[in-house]
Amino acid sequence: MKKNYFKNFDFILLFFTLSLLAIGLITVYSATNGAGIKNQPYFSKQIVFAVLGIITMLVIAFMPFKLLVRTSFPLYGLSIFLLILVLFFGVKGYGAERWLALGSLKIQPSELAKLATILAVGRYLSAENTDINQFKHFMITGLIILLPFALIVGQPDLGTSLVFLALLIPLLFWAGLNWFYLFVILSPALTALLSFNFYAFLIWMGVVFAVLYFSKRKIIILASVFILHIAVGLATPAMWNHLRPYQQQRILTFTAPEKDPHGAGYQIIQSKVAIGSGGLWGKGFMHGSQTQLKFLPAQHTDFIFSVLGEERGFFGVSVTLGLFLLLLLYMLYLATNVNSVYGGIVISGITTLLLFHVFVNVGMTVGLAPVTGLPLPFISYGGSFLLVSLSMIGYALNLAKNRFEY
Repeated sequence: MKKNYFKNFDFILLFFTLSLLAIGLITVYSATNGAGIKNQPYFSKQIVFAVLGIITMLVIAFMPFKLLVRTSFPLYGLSIFLLILVLFFGVKGYGAERWLALGSLKIQPSELAKLATILAVGRYLSAENTDINQFKHFMITGLIILLPFALIVGQPDLGTSLVFLALLIPLLFWAGLNWFYLFVILSPALTALLSFNFYAFLIWMGVVFAVLYFSKRKIIILASVFILHIAVGLATPAMWNHLRPYQQQRILTFTAPEKDPHGAGYQIIQSKVAIGSGGLWGKGFMHGSQTQLKFLPAQHTDFIFSVLGEERGFFGVSVTLGLFLLLLLYMLYLATNVNSVYGGIVISGITTLLLFHVFVNVGMTVGLAPVTGLPLPFISYGGSFLLVSLSMIGYALNLAKNRFEY
């Protein structure tokens, strides 16, 4: 008898994904056929990567479950190797070394590292005798996530590196991490923020000391955590001073873009104008003045949501965000309904990653988040990220199909 390869195949997840991809392709076409860039083959390249991505997604979706699990560590190792190559042979662009050039083709290893890190964490935490609440396993898991983070910071690519920090808490929480270790992870972020004010930092150190004292952990663990906070407090101002000028400017401009309307604040201001001018129904396909006259920088990549808002209006934006919401909620549902620990961690990690990208990308176009250069999944132009995004859905489809596997 022939096997039913489509048994338990999740067509709902596939529908949400392809719907967003279709919206993305239409928007990329409009954004790249206006004045000044109409002769560039952006849309044709995006079509090629979309087809390759769909093929990759389906191949991954029908891979044997055990093979999927076994390839997690090798894929992670490959991504780390490629990130190291970027540090030595990376192609420069926009103030950072983020790409490897293979002839005329450029690949961005940091995008592969996002998926590979989720898979490696899922593989490690799903192994027998691995307990995330044991210090050794907690530290190893942290290192798996922080190693690519450190390599990407060194490129430098601050926006992409933040994705790995965003993954940390949801992955560990899903694996069953207790409150003490969650405090150990979350509290340094507050330490970093308060380190710019001496008295606030001093009071916070008192709070940290009290929490550590009443946790009744081993003295070496308590001392290590407290020293970590001191180190973070001392290092944060120094790290700020070592940021590239354009990175500092992006963060400062976020709070008041009007102070530099012709410089760092230009993108955010033009983005707001584009979205606001769309009204309820939008100006129509290829009829957005901000887009077609190229007033909006990076309109086919980081700020493509602004193009969508101008041409499709509130209605089009609501449909797109509604599809993202349904996709993410449905993936959380899948994460809670797969039997394997590996499957639950991987799907929750992919959901977190996509959510972070959507939240930051949409937030920066309306001035609610700093400009970080994170693309909008399935919508923004970019071959590497589109391939990886569709591959993530391939993993989710595979795990949903094999939800009864352990």
